[in-house]
Amino acid sequence: MFRLIKIFILFLVIGGIFLLWQLEKNTYSKEILKLEILGPSEVVVGKEAEFIVKYKNNGNFRLEEPELIFEPPENSLSGDKIAKREILKAEKLGNAIYPGEENAVSFKLMIFGKEGETKVLKATLSFRPKNLKARYSVSTSFSTQIRSVPITFEFDLPSKIEVGKILNFKIDYFSNVERPLTNLRVQVEYPSSFEFFNSNPKSIDKTDWEIPLLNKSEGGRIEIQGKILGEIGKIEMFRAKLGILKENQFIVLKEIEKGVELIKPSIFLRQEINGNPQYVAVPGEWLHYTIYFKNIGEEEMANLFLIVKLEGEAFDLQTIKSDLGECKPGDNSVIFDWRKVTKLQYLAPTEEGKVDFWVKLKDDLGNVKNPYLKTKVFISHLKEEFVTRISSKIEVVQRGFYYDEVFGNYGPIPPKVGEITTYTILWQVKNYYCDVKDVKVKAKLPEYVSLTGKIFPEEMASKFSFDQNSREVVWSIGNLERGKGVFSQPLSVVFQVSFLPKEDQKGQTPEIISEVKISGEDSWAEKLLEAVYPAINTTLPDDPMVKPEMGIVN
Repeated sequence: MFRLIKIFILFLVIGGIFLLWQLEKNTYSKEILKLEILGPSEVVVGKEAEFIVKYKNNGNFRLEEPELIFEPPENSLSGDKIAKREILKAEKLGNAIYPGEENAVSFKLMIFGKEGETKVLKATLSFRPKNLKARYSVSTSFSTQIRSVPITFEFDLPSKIEVGKILNFKIDYFSNVERPLTNLRVQVEYPSSFEFFNSNPKSIDKTDWEIPLLNKSEGGRIEIQGKILGEIGKIEMFRAKLGILKENQFIVLKEIEKGVELIKPSIFLRQEINGNPQYVAVPGEWLHYTIYFKNIGEEEMANLFLIVKLEGEAFDLQTIKSDLGECKPGDNSVIFDWRKVTKLQYLAPTEEGKVDFWVKLKDDLGNVKNPYLKTKVFISHLKEEFVTRISSKIEVVQRGFYYDEVFGNYGPIPPKVGEITTYTILWQVKNYYCDVKDVKVKAKLPEYVSLTGKIFPEEMASKFSFDQNSREVVWSIGNLERGKGVFSQPLSVVFQVSFLPKEDQKGQTPEIISEVKISGEDSWAEKLLEAVYPAINTTLPDDPMVKPEMGIVN
């Protein structure tokens, strides 16, 4: 009998050891307790996304006292509060997870961050297997990428500035986020050489600005004035952040930076074009060249010849002419003789003389990249070469329509006092010879015209801004490659506006958008380029289905 009892006890011990081994095996197998996070692989800033923490007991034992810990990514909101680590106790999880049982918990978040940034969510489920005191846990994670940040935030800042000069620059912002944004702040970091003077609107402490409630399709502008000092040739960096201040935590939505090169004004003149020693030429214009020559030696010079040779396909050599120089149409050089130019006949030390000529540039330079002009000047035994860059040409076209297939406008036409009529505005831009950066298209809306928020194509929405005070609409294109719209399709954007006529506008054809202006910095010529296109009124001259009388307010 005693022997049977010993065998029975031994059997129980062996069985217990086997059971414990089996439980531990189950614990560390993700196939036994499956835990995963399901959600979108990409998110848009400001748009709520749902993430599901799903778990299933694939084992044969009940898992008791479960506890779920969910860790949201940094810079995310749950409702109107910063999302924090959540712990779901056993009561919320049903006190136990039975064999074969499957459940899920939902978490809704708005994730903020930079475009392209990867955010990680984590979950840990701990439990105590039935009949055991020890607790075990299984963890998992899920990555999602920020696909889009539908907020425009840009510097309007020159790339070069003279040392000691007053600097006026702007920061533009515009939201196309679906929900209103509150508690917004802009923080600016200046280089140490920058001296702050003032700003509009006023800052909190020269570097921080509070931004009022920002709805979709709304924007604004910060204007800053100061002076910058420093070493010539040094690049000074300006940085800014746009974010939300929540619970004393600054959640960054957008970050920007731009370098400004400190330069010294040119005081050495050797060649002037149209009175400018640093002239940037434009296709089709007349150029008045003035060549200065100065005796910097200790001895006088006499009976000199000065020859200017022109190189470059952009010259229209049939137009070359000079009062004192020898040349004829078609020549690529001008010869100045001491017999006609007094200072070439005799030039004392420190004295300076000059000669000049005129030549026109071709109207169309063809498919040429980064065009330039070259002049080689020969005098005595010296030779000097000058290169003049030719700037690109940018164009903008503005058209208005009522009948279109993009948005489908509504409202009475002719427009009627007290009733809204919508119109479609088309902007198209072209760029000819050189890459242009910091390209912006700007126009103003009258007080009786508003944006509806409809923009096509949708990816252009993040480049759009509107300042409520100045009523200025800004399309921040950024970089515009050479030949765009000339040798390829133009870059276009279409947006919708609404017009609410007033009583005093009856019988008139009011303007619905001002003249449009395009500007940008020629990357090759380092010159600001501008062009304009006329305003549009309710007669819509570009809409073939709208007759002039259909634009008169009733």
